[in-house]
Amino acid sequence: MPFFIMTIDTEGDNFWAKPDAITTENAAYLPRFQLLCEQYGVKPVYLTAYEMATCAAYCDFARDALRRHTAEVGMHLHAWNTPPAFPLTDNDARSQPYLIEYPAEIIEQKVAYLTALLEDTFGVRMASHRAGRWSFNGAYARALVRHGYTVDCSVTPHVSWATAMGDPAQAGGTDYRPFPSEAYWLDLADISRSGHSTLLEVPMTIVPNRPMLMTALGKRLGAGSVLARVLHRVIPPVVWLRPNGRNLPWMLRLLRQAVQERRDYVQGMLHSSELMPGGSPTFPTKATIEKLYADLTVLFQEVSASCTGVTLQEYHHHFAATRSGQSQHLPR
Repeated sequence: MPFFIMTIDTEGDNFWAKPDAITTENAAYLPRFQLLCEQYGVKPVYLTAYEMATCAAYCDFARDALRRHTAEVGMHLHAWNTPPAFPLTDNDARSQPYLIEYPAEIIEQKVAYLTALLEDTFGVRMASHRAGRWSFNGAYARALVRHGYTVDCSVTPHVSWATAMGDPAQAGGTDYRPFPSEAYWLDLADISRSGHSTLLEVPMTIVPNRPMLMTALGKRLGAGSVLARVLHRVIPPVVWLRPNGRNLPWMLRLLRQAVQERRDYVQGMLHSSELMPGGSPTFPTKATIEKLYADLTVLFQEVSASCTGVTLQEYHHHFAATRSGQSQHLPR
């Protein structure tokens, strides 16, 4: 029976719109999601950005969940608005640079600042992390290890972010296509390889979804063409547990495949702002939010019957124990 990990990038409202002023109204919509998770034995991991760590409503909510041991709080670092300030482009709020594009000493300072803020705010040691905008490298990983992190979940196998620009003068995001699909101890000199560090990588659960002929057709059509967009919507090139209001059958198929293949874990994700009407382009209205919750209910019902809900830290403990030959019991 696989473990099920639900990660939430807990951040300001609608960062897809690249706002100049950051708001955190989505914090008020988290209790409904938490209640649904608890109903089905799911333990969400709230990977928390700077603006949410300074939001009183979110902090009260997260402290309550931590006190009841029904969730985990980790770090989610957006480089462009996390102190200390270090302007990298003409307009960082618009370009949203990746942390990996900053000098090594700035990477260190931003990781140190947000880690200390989160630990002081929530009274727990930070252990889990996801990079803002998914991009990660060795310098970033080494900074995490120095600050006591034991789990990262930034890797998206079969997906490249190289064409998603941050600083326009640099090379874009990380290309994860050659990376492993299952959990592994990171090699801090080459994060695409298994190594002997203390940082466990838990990649997103993503599988390829197109035959070779369909992939070749998609490339010939061109990424921006109408036919390519239709093909992408009807038969996505990859499938992951990331609800969008249209992909419930694909998510259920992926979950069942993972159970059949006896995978060690399945990891899903959402953004906190996707739980609020108008907090994302994906769910702009109350009706689309209700469709999201209908899909989540069906998904979590199947998860509760076929998986064991855990946090990232709990999965780390299991992985470390079983890889050393010791079994560890985790409650349903």
